[in-house]
Amino acid sequence: MIITAGCTLGHYSLIEKIGEGGMGVIWKARDLKLDRDVAVKFLPDRISQDPTRQALFEREAKAVAALHHPNIITIFSVENVDETVFFTMELVTGNPLSEFIVPGGVSEEIFFKIALQLVNAVGAAHERGIIHRDLKPQNIMVDQSENIRILDFGLARFLEPGSTTIPAEEMETATVEPAFFGTVCYASPEQLRNEVVDHRADLFSLGIILFELATGKHPFEGKSVADVMASILKDEPLSALIINPALPSRLDAILRHCLEKDRRHRISSSLNLKEELQQIQQEEPLPAVSDVPSVAVLPFVDLSREKDQGYFCEGMAEEIINALTKIHGLRVTSRTSSFLFKDQPVEPKEIGRRLRVENLLEGSVRKAGNRLRITAQLIDPQRGFQLWSESFDREMMDIFEIQDEIAESIAGALKITLSPQEKGALLQTPTQFVQAYDYYLRGRSFYTRYGKMDIEFALQLFARATEIDPGYALAYAGLADCWSYVFLYAERKDSIRRQAERAGRRAIELAPDSAQAQASYALAMSISGRTKEAELGFEEAIRLDPELFEAWYFYARHAFVSGQLEKAAGFYGEAMRVRPDDFQSPLLVGQIFEDLGSEEEATANRRRGVALVADHLELHPDDARALYMGANGLVALGEIDKGLEWARQARKIEPDEPMLLYNLGCIYSLAGEPEEALDCLERAVELGLTQKGWYENDSNLDPLRDLPRFKALMQKLG
Repeated sequence: MIITAGCTLGHYSLIEKIGEGGMGVIWKARDLKLDRDVAVKFLPDRISQDPTRQALFEREAKAVAALHHPNIITIFSVENVDETVFFTMELVTGNPLSEFIVPGGVSEEIFFKIALQLVNAVGAAHERGIIHRDLKPQNIMVDQSENIRILDFGLARFLEPGSTTIPAEEMETATVEPAFFGTVCYASPEQLRNEVVDHRADLFSLGIILFELATGKHPFEGKSVADVMASILKDEPLSALIINPALPSRLDAILRHCLEKDRRHRISSSLNLKEELQQIQQEEPLPAVSDVPSVAVLPFVDLSREKDQGYFCEGMAEEIINALTKIHGLRVTSRTSSFLFKDQPVEPKEIGRRLRVENLLEGSVRKAGNRLRITAQLIDPQRGFQLWSESFDREMMDIFEIQDEIAESIAGALKITLSPQEKGALLQTPTQFVQAYDYYLRGRSFYTRYGKMDIEFALQLFARATEIDPGYALAYAGLADCWSYVFLYAERKDSIRRQAERAGRRAIELAPDSAQAQASYALAMSISGRTKEAELGFEEAIRLDPELFEAWYFYARHAFVSGQLEKAAGFYGEAMRVRPDDFQSPLLVGQIFEDLGSEEEATANRRRGVALVADHLELHPDDARALYMGANGLVALGEIDKGLEWARQARKIEPDEPMLLYNLGCIYSLAGEPEEALDCLERAVELGLTQKGWYENDSNLDPLRDLPRFKALMQKLG
């Protein structure tokens, strides 16, 4: 029968076609008997012409019709008129959920309102033994009050006749489809592999939908549908927190739990998912209901002619953050979250929304000789109001006074009364000597590049800072870090190790409550083999500041060298949480997961690390460390040619850097080039990289262990 507007089937008069998909065509129609508008769905020929499948569909349609849930569309009847099979359902008005998915994600309030309705509806279906199998934003209608209705149960599967609960194990009554039906971008891995499915397939699809709602992005990337399918099967999902730092931290973990590829590890039920979401709501209320004012300090912009004050701009913002955190009546966003927006073309309103803060501090620095021009303004990003602004034309020696004035002005603008103790805390400075402070900031900037020459520059700058101010604890911590690096990767001499110990001990003597000082001291203890003292130091640093990247990162490296792989993986995970834009941790933990037998975790982290390296190289194409670490990840992922090309580029930049040579040895070992690998490793040892723990525990070198040259190298290491 030809379906056209105006034709009548039984007592239904068709008005207009309102939808079309793989499981049929939907028309708006008038029910002439009951005098109401309904939706009529005509089934595809492959179903309507197959008596067995038609009977199965009718049984499942009846089960869905019996749900009677406010968030699930109501099915009225299954009809067969003149050998044309169709079913009728209520006509739902509103907009598909796909129109609510916006860059950066919806507000937290809307997210939870929609998410909990979805979970309730899916859970109700699962309790009746029904799985949807085609959950996607286009199948979810949202009205003006953000109330939702799940549509189109055309692919629903009734798992067990007569069952009132979903079985925990695979259902023998479930069948494998002859070909995959559904929308691949929202399908579970078992659906894409055309395997038997249970209720956990819906939970995977639900995880994708909630991820998109929270971030505005699909968790599995690809330029084509085939790429997305491959990513769902092979890759770990993106981090929701990297895309939207304003999300509650636990939500990222919950979404990952929904998106586990192995359904045995996936969140077990809609009820569990509902409970998890409700706990987040209770633990992390929306800013709108909080009486505590909030602020995020963005990195200051470098307006100097030479554009060489980036280190100073970041240091300026970081010091203001540190000062503001001493004010008890103020919620301050962490450095990691605020600095994610550095050099990003994001509107202040969007930054405020994503960081969940009511106020933003932004500013700029122009430096010429010893003169500074600093401008700062506090704004209400949602309303576009400027709450306070000031310009400071001062000498460099006034920098700490300027930072204090900015912090106090913010408190005043937000009507926060400072206690005498808080006023005193704001007056505390890391050093009274501005030149020492400048040297320290420069030193940290060089140190984080991890190149041999960079470390030498950093050593000189930290040393100058301590000469100017012998009581500058953070400068001693910087010295300890540099000497530890030299001992590990350049000159394995007792005199170097002792210098690291002395500097680290001096740092904690001067500032025992400094997390940075404790972490630097712990690293010095680690290279000296004083395991217990090192671990106590790292744990104290983490207690003092759980957001300190260096504490987690170097604790992870300490655990790896000690052979504590599971601990190392956990610590690297925390390092990634604290600094999600860092490429080192995911690449290093990828190898650990491989050693632990978690291939999917290894692949996911390596892909994440390589992607971060690629982004980093766009801004810093001559970063040898990024190149060789990314090369290792690429080779481990099977992209050998590209990996070796990155490795060759790195060697051109720093041909005799021992850490680079060691990593090249690992890369060539993985790539199946043992002679080239051993050439690099032997040269690394000659240049001073003689930490035996790496050679002993690094699985990248396993292909070399039975070779005479490698055995000789190990004997040389002692």
